[in-house]
Amino acid sequence: MTARGGGLLFGTGGIPRSASGSGVAGGIRRLAELGLGCMEIEHVYGVRTTPEAAEAARQAAQETGLALSAHAPYYVNLNSKEPDKVEASVKRILDSARAAAACGGDRVVFHAAFFGGDPPESTFKAVKKQLKRIRRALDAEKLSGVSLRPELTGKRSQFGSPHELIRMSLEVEGVAPCLDLSHFYARDAGAANSFDDFRRLLDEIGDILGSGALEDLHIHLSGIEHSAAGETRHVAAQESAFDYAAALRALKACGARGRVICESPALEDDALLFQKKYRALRIGPRSAK
Repeated sequence: MTARGGGLLFGTGGIPRSASGSGVAGGIRRLAELGLGCMEIEHVYGVRTTPEAAEAARQAAQETGLALSAHAPYYVNLNSKEPDKVEASVKRILDSARAAAACGGDRVVFHAAFFGGDPPESTFKAVKKQLKRIRRALDAEKLSGVSLRPELTGKRSQFGSPHELIRMSLEVEGVAPCLDLSHFYARDAGAANSFDDFRRLLDEIGDILGSGALEDLHIHLSGIEHSAAGETRHVAAQESAFDYAAALRALKACGARGRVICESPALEDDALLFQKKYRALRIGPRSAK
């Protein structure tokens, strides 16, 4: 499915609340009925997709044209000091990628690691080692079409700053950032919350990773609250000081293409709000910085 007139597809992180059909397949069909274009399958507490459910999801996605991704379980830490936890984290990402492919999806999103008192550089090397290993395993299983999307995280105690994700995307083939713009705002306690802030981030991605990176973005967007340490919880878009409208303007101005996944508790309501706001924008792509 392509966005109307190019640009961005909008959808939900998880099955929309108004879905009446069963499981992921029912969620896909409901999003298509609403006029939304993508969905992220949420494996929050574990990957439990059965072959039957995956086939139903694949069929629904093919029939509706909805674009699918998957989010790995939250229990991932590729920098753990405990080898068994690293192994379990690798397995969770691999299983999520396999489930995504079985459903017809082409990318897996995950929170990669915590610093745990380690220096940023050693954490980067630990995460890089495991991502290269995951990439090799997926390629060996003929799943090279599933991209790895480590997420821009909402707390500075978590690996996943814009700089770290851009560098990782340069150094590991098949890796690209998941730009959680709400986390970008919350990570530094609300310091980045303007059109210029979001535009600078997008321009940096385009300048370093190439213009193609802006043509296949994977974005998370939601209302969010934060403390001095970073994000505290997701809320409905209009209950948050996060300027989602400025983020949408920046995406439009740089000619971004890709997917916007709404993670607000309001799910499809906020996804429709974001889509409506974005489509109403008249700012031209590649506007002056």
